Amino acid sequence: MTETKELKYAYYPGCVAKGACKELHASTTAIAKALGIELVELHKASCCGSGTFKETDELMEDTVNARNIALAEELNLSVMTQCSTCQGVLGRVNDKLKFTNPERREQVNQLLEAEGHHFQGSTEVLHLLWILLRDYGLERLQEKVKRSLSNLKCAAFYGCYLLRAQTVTRFDDPYKPESLENVFRTLGATPIYYAGRVQCCGWPISSYATNASFSMAGRHLSEAIDAGADCIVTPCPLCHLNLDSRQPEVERVIGRKLGIPILHLSQVIGLALGIDPVTLGLDRHIVSTAPVLKALG
Repeated sequence: MTETKELKYAYYPGCVAKGACKELHASTTAIAKALGIELVELHKASCCGSGTFKETDELMEDTVNARNIALAEELNLSVMTQCSTCQGVLGRVNDKLKFTNPERREQVNQLLEAEGHHFQGSTEVLHLLWILLRDYGLERLQEKVKRSLSNLKCAAFYGCYLLRAQTVTRFDDPYKPESLENVFRTLGATPIYYAGRVQCCGWPISSYATNASFSMAGRHLSEAIDAGADCIVTPCPLCHLNLDSRQPEVERVIGRKLGIPILHLSQVIGLALGIDPVTLGLDRHIVSTAPVLKALG
């Protein structure tokens, strides 16, 4: 048995996990409980801006997210995200204010004073994936597996922000990552490699260049299917929306039937931990997850 380490984080759920992807919040809290990870939700945190604040007002993005991070600092906890985009935005701001732009840090703190907050640069912003790899450990995770995923072939879809938004603090190779694949192996599943796993899902342009967005998503989905994947697993709910909820529309754009289930990282972990599929929200998806459950027997 590996040494037990008590883990506690300031939980930043993000907007999508409380809205369009409620199953992400449900499955994340379920696996945290099963793994013995304590989550203190940051109820007063605000939206990270999903990268859009920066397009018109970078100071606003920095200030909003410095406040989010300061809320965790006040608890003396690291931030835990469960969204690739939230991780990228919060992590990028944290890196900037801690390491590369002291002038902006001073400017931001002057604005935060009005609400009684202060960014100290004393904590980390960590995606659930990084926490499992670095803090919890794959050996310890493997000990918790109750149902091997040996019959499941999983294709990763990382999300751009998780890999490349942070340039100071990085947890994996931005172009040749192995983090998700290592988790799959730990759970007994077979990783499937394909070009699209490190590319953009198309979500950022879906509102104004819909066909281009769906063509991008369709290419990635097709590649994963052709490589033999039973499902795609993503640590980003925005990627999940474009790949799962938009999949019927994607099929019409590319002229191909797809039908590949898209799972959140916390859901595939939850299945291996023996958590009930309904608790994990696997019945909430647009593309049926029944083939995944059938493969597991």
